[in-house]
Amino acid sequence: MAGGATETGRRIGRARGRSDMRTRSALSAWLPGGVAAALLAGQSGCMVGPNYVKPRAAVADQWLDPAAPRLARGEEVVARWWEVLNDADLNKLIETAYRDNPTLHAAAVRVLEAQARRAVAFGLLFPQQQDGTGSFSWNQASENAGAPRPETGGSRGLIGRLRQDPRDALARRLSPEPGIDSVFHNWEFGFGATWELDIWGRYRRGIESADAQVLATLAGYDDVLVSLIAEVATNYVVLRALEEQLVVTQSNVDIQRRGFQLAQTKFEGGTTTALDPAQAASLLHDTEAQIANIEARIAQTRATLCVLLGRPPSDLRDLISPGRAIPSAPETVAVGIPADLLRRRPDVRRAERTLAALSPLIGIAASDLYPRFSLAGSLGLSAENFSDLWRGNSFQAFAGPSFRWALLNYGRIENNIRAQDAAFQASIGDYENVVLRAQSEVESAIAGYLGAQRQVVALTQSVEAATRAVKLAEQQYRGGIADYTRVLNTQDFLTAAQSRLVVTRGAVALNLVALYRSLGGGWELRGPGELVPSAVKEQMRQRTDWGGLIDAEPAEGT
Repeated sequence: MAGGATETGRRIGRARGRSDMRTRSALSAWLPGGVAAALLAGQSGCMVGPNYVKPRAAVADQWLDPAAPRLARGEEVVARWWEVLNDADLNKLIETAYRDNPTLHAAAVRVLEAQARRAVAFGLLFPQQQDGTGSFSWNQASENAGAPRPETGGSRGLIGRLRQDPRDALARRLSPEPGIDSVFHNWEFGFGATWELDIWGRYRRGIESADAQVLATLAGYDDVLVSLIAEVATNYVVLRALEEQLVVTQSNVDIQRRGFQLAQTKFEGGTTTALDPAQAASLLHDTEAQIANIEARIAQTRATLCVLLGRPPSDLRDLISPGRAIPSAPETVAVGIPADLLRRRPDVRRAERTLAALSPLIGIAASDLYPRFSLAGSLGLSAENFSDLWRGNSFQAFAGPSFRWALLNYGRIENNIRAQDAAFQASIGDYENVVLRAQSEVESAIAGYLGAQRQVVALTQSVEAATRAVKLAEQQYRGGIADYTRVLNTQDFLTAAQSRLVVTRGAVALNLVALYRSLGGGWELRGPGELVPSAVKEQMRQRTDWGGLIDAEPAEGT
């Protein structure tokens, strides 16, 4: 999948080439050869406006901590990175979220929307208006209009003058002679078309922009998928860390309850004051209160997972096994090189393709500076009686070229061009910022991951020492060598150390998730033909005739 984005672009280009060939074939099929050639020459003429050039991005040669032994720079980033955690439940949750998450479904349908809009842009290369027409009219003419003047034998008004010509049927109908029927009918059927030629590349720039927008929307889908996978993994790690913290806290409750019983026994035996059992009870109840808080956080995390999975809470019991440990990180993590981010991270690709979609808009705006040439024509049948409509002499036709040119626009066109150029330049800044932020996120995740690894080593030693201290303090208290304050202090320190160790072990896994997320891993889960789920496709088919577009591969473009 290393060249997924590049291959997508190549497939888009091949699809566009096939579309252009179909355009030429369609034109040649219904126009004479010479006319078709001339029109195609006009359609493939110059394109005003700047051609898009991908901006350079400031990318480091290597990450800031090149000597870290847990980072493998020469290896490709693992596509299905969550599998390195070796947790079957996590794998199952991610597959479920990929299949059922509504937000991901919405992002997939937006890709279909972009493909449909690209097809609309492509259709503008053909005659933009092609209408079949039909009408029937009933007319009642005035019998008083244009009556003859007796003294001169002339006529009154334009209609009267036209009526002097016996060949003018229209005049006779509008102002009939006495005794002639003043009511008449007219039947018409026809077909008309208007075609604005793409001399200056207005419509081809529109296709160029739509092509880029399809890929930007597809990258947006990939970005949602990367975020979804990372959110599922994050909440799963948090859930397992909370469950482990609950076990540790319950163990500490048992230790503190044992200490309370020891203090109570010594108090009842008269060897200590009531202060010792009171202090022991206070620490015990405080730790028991932590259990209630942890259980509430577990319930909240499970509810968040249900939303990400697109499933009701009752389904989670079948997806998560009880008693699993916090997922452990592998010995080394493949991070690649910074330049890989430009290809891997969907948000970087989306920002670049959004930029590419804005560039053609400058050319579209610039095309308004030039005249717009059109061909218009119609053909059809017209007759007074329906039975005469199909006779050869009922045929009528019209054809001719035209142009229009906005000569006086009072700066509207020029300033629209400037506005589009400013929007494009601002988008360059957005793209550069996305690239810089991507590198910063990776560096932060690397630092957090390596730091948490070192903390785990130190905290493990701290917990081991605190466990020994609790045992020694209890022994000394039984022997009367130490007071109960020392027991309380060691128990309190053990509780805190164990809690920090669980949190830090969870932080290792969380920072690993953040690292893979910042590297852009996970979008490769999308396989061929899997963009829109079958159930969603069926809903859309019931409302609208989607033809073959709904089943087309996203990279096919149109």
